[in-house]
This record gives sequence, C-alpha cells and structure tokens, in this order.
Amino acid sequence: MVDIGGTWLTAEDRHLLRQPEVGGLIIFARNIEHPRQVRELCEAIRAERPDLLLAVDQEGGRVQRLRQGFVRLPAMRRFADHPEAEHLAEACGWVMATEVLAVGLDFSFAPVLDLDHGRSAVIGQRAFEGAPEKASALAGAFIRGMHRAGMAATGKHFPGHGWAEADSHVAIPRDERSLEAINAIDLVPFRQLSGQLDAIMPAHVIYPSVDEQPAGFSQRWLQDILRGELGFKGVIFSDDLSMAGAHVAGNAAERVQAALNAGCDMGLVCNDRAAAELALAALQRLRVKPSERLKVMRARAFPSTEYRQQPRWLAALSILRQAGLVD
Repeated sequence: MVDIGGTWLTAEDRHLLRQPEVGGLIIFARNIEHPRQVRELCEAIRAERPDLLLAVDQEGGRVQRLRQGFVRLPAMRRFADHPEAEHLAEACGWVMATEVLAVGLDFSFAPVLDLDHGRSAVIGQRAFEGAPEKASALAGAFIRGMHRAGMAATGKHFPGHGWAEADSHVAIPRDERSLEAINAIDLVPFRQLSGQLDAIMPAHVIYPSVDEQPAGFSQRWLQDILRGELGFKGVIFSDDLSMAGAHVAGNAAERVQAALNAGCDMGLVCNDRAAAELALAALQRLRVKPSERLKVMRARAFPSTEYRQQPRWLAALSILRQAGLVD
C-alpha cells in the first residue's frame, strides 16, 4: 500500500499505481481539500486501478485526516464517561464509516484496541479505555457501527501499544513485560474481538520476553499467537514500514520482505516515494502475488452522496450531539 503527494494524480503516481504489486493506496491530510475533491480523487484512482483498496486513518480525535466538510469525531476515550457509551460508540462507528465510504474510500484503519495505561503519549486518548473488558465492549460497539455502514474493521496495534512509552513513528519502543502479563491484559480486546475484526495491524514494538523482533516482523506473534492461539483468520496489515520502529529490519525492501515473511498480507510504505519504489522492486523480483484475504476489505456498499438528508444519519448525529461528543 502506497501514498501520493498531492490532491490529484501526477503522471508518476499513475505509473506507480499501474504496477500489479501495488494493492492499495492510503490518503493523508495533504491529499484532502473537501468531500467532492476526495471523491474525484478516488474516481481518478479507480479509473487507473479499479481493484485497489483505498484507505485512510479516520479514528477520531487527533487522528482524523478528513476534516473540512466532515464531522469532527471525538477521541475514543471520551465514550467511557457516558452511561450510554456502547450505544454512542456504535453510532460514531456508523457515522465515521458512512462519511468515509461516501467519498469513495473503502475503509479507515480503525478502531484502536490499545489500552490506555497512562504511559503512552502516542496512544493516550486514542484508546477507548484502560480496562480491557470495557475497551473490548466499546470497540466491539464501534465495529458494529462500521459493519452496519458497510465497512470492514481493522484492530490496531496488536498485541498492544499502550504500555510502551516511546513513539514508534520516531523511535523503537520496547515493552519489557512477560507474555503472561500481556496476555492477561492487552491481548484481551484482540482475543474477544478476533471474530468480528476483518483485519489487524501489528505494532512496531519489541516485546523482548516473546521475540526480539517487533511484532509486525515476528512469526511468533503473527503466526503462533495471532493466527494459532487467537484463531484470527482475517487480513494482517503492517503498520507504516517507513516509521522508525520498523527500521530494525533494514532498508525498505528488507522491511517489506520481513513483514510478508512474518505473516502480513500487505505492507504499507508511506511518506517516502523512494522507499516505496525500492519495496516494489523487491516484490517484483520475488514475484509476490496478492493475498486472497484482502478482498474482504473492499467496501460492501457506498452510500448516496445525499446521505446527510437521510433520517438514519440525522438520528445518529443527534444522539452524538446530545451527548456533547460532536458539534
């Protein structure tokens, strides 16, 4: 999965997207002006490659790429304080997914299943809760809302990024706890929701008591624990392989190979076109074929562009407003 630099496709972008090893594209804030422009960009991308998966990070709170002309979603941590928290989380999941689908994107990388241990600044308010059972319930409700709208759900960051204090965007975080401690707490949402999730994204975090490789490069985490013990059958996306937490695996070509060898179905290489081209060349040499699992991530339905006039939308927005979660 790659990215582009602007709000429209250049000739270089089109050439990149035509490569069969490119299976998806993620958009960022720099690619976005307003809903109509995003819709036109998605149409242009699909004209080049109708089969590409189109994604975005639209979690809510500070991680929300689609802003102008879209509902400003709350940080997930805010739901925990409401007596109707699960009902509100489900409504929010539906609203988020409806808006993302309406501009032609297939899915958002959501929800966050990390726990708020009060240690990780990069997670913090992105987490639903610190208590694993409550986090599971709220995230499960959010996923129900996403599914009702026709969007696949991606849980992140397996097996949990909430304890490690370093930010994997700029460092290589370590979580020194035992497997037993992680299993008893941070793995609970992933275990309880494994049957509802369509995809999972592992963390660029090293858990040395389990493996000296970050989870996204670890067969122990992805094959033995996620696939084997948790029985997860969905898609595994790498986190962005350009992040500092991924650099332990070498250059971009070596990183994408390590992610796929560990069990990822798709590697993300973002914000570095040279790295994306290096990774792409490696996949071409290896003659890598797309994973059949990826088909589940396609949008199940695209709503009408007039969705804001529909009673279901008005009702969902109304309950979120009454709870003080959106403007």
